[in-house]
Amino acid sequence: MKLVYKGKTKDVYALENGNYLLKFKDNVTGENGVFDPGANQVGLAIDGAGKAGLRLSKLFFELLEKRGIPTHFVDADVEEATMTVKPATVFGNGVEAICRYRAVGSFLRRYCMYCEEGQSLDAFVEFTLKDDERGDPPIPEEGLEMLGLLSAEECATIKDLTRKISGIIKEKLAKKGIELYDIKLEFGRVDESGEIVLIDEISGGNMRACKEGRRLEPLELEKMLLND
Repeated sequence: MKLVYKGKTKDVYALENGNYLLKFKDNVTGENGVFDPGANQVGLAIDGAGKAGLRLSKLFFELLEKRGIPTHFVDADVEEATMTVKPATVFGNGVEAICRYRAVGSFLRRYCMYCEEGQSLDAFVEFTLKDDERGDPPIPEEGLEMLGLLSAEECATIKDLTRKISGIIKEKLAKKGIELYDIKLEFGRVDESGEIVLIDEISGGNMRACKEGRRLEPLELEKMLLND
């Protein structure tokens, strides 16, 4: 294996067969030692968070596969905390889509003059650029087009996939009495076909999920979803 990228929460290795291996770490994003899925820096390390994130990612990717949603997922080895994925090209340095069901986090900070904390939102989707130095700034669809990152058709495809994927995950969480407030997803193009697919991970580290009004930490979410 060849190390090609060291990330905040995962390292990426190139495999001889052309696929990639993601090695999950125990780091989670946040600030001042407090977990925050919207943060763009490592806030703390939680023992077992890497495997927990992988277990949830495996669960959700397999669920999405059954629903016919295109992803880069191939397989996962939970004990080794690794996930094998198909090669995919990101848009620019990375474009993410956030689906919001409640007014919290950065949405609330930006628009608090016009909404209340926790106010219901109808699967509002916004795009952000992966850019740690500038705090992953939001960007309108026209901006993505003008900068040559995505076409109007690609924006529409990602928006549609984001709502479908988020709806599936929201439904899964609701069966355990858990409410999804928001979730951050990343997309790319599969190198072989050029198809737009979901990439990266789907875990407690990139969503806000609450039970009885209390936000769940990544390890709590994993235990609630995977333990009967």
